[in-house]
Amino acid sequence: MLGYLKCVVGDKRGVTALEYALIAALIAVVIIGAVSLLGSSVSGVFSKVANTI
Repeated sequence: MLGYLKCVVGDKRGVTALEYALIAALIAVVIIGAVSLLGSSVSGVFSKVANTI
């Protein structure tokens, strides 16, 4: 049992996947924030262009 715990604690393969997941989550939060801030102004621009056409 002690040998198994040492093996699990020493295994670092999952750490990289966790780091990539955190980076992806941070990027998603930034994109969501940008879309929510700029969404109404972009929508207005598209409406203006659609009305002009």
